Amino acid sequence: MSADTCEHVSTISPDLPEPQGVCEDCVKEDTTWVHLRQCSVCGHVGCCDSSVRRHARRHWHDTGHAIMHNAEPGEDWTWCYEHNAYVEPDGTVK
Repeated sequence: MSADTCEHVSTISPDLPEPQGVCEDCVKEDTTWVHLRQCSVCGHVGCCDSSVRRHARRHWHDTGHAIMHNAEPGEDWTWCYEHNAYVEPDGTVK
């Protein structure tokens, strides 16, 4: 893949569960979140970088799962932590 393409899109699972509507880690820690992100590899739901605990980013560091999808209703975009960029369905980095 070229420098303008994210190779991590090949790790996206086509059979992810619907996001639960909560940050799994914030619930365990009794903290709050701002927005939710779902790991596109395993389906883990974590909070965004605007949240205090940044669990989605932590999930990437812990697992290496670089691709996540916005889990907020009405929003549809994908982010790659490794490339620090939005990613189109075809893998093009924006």
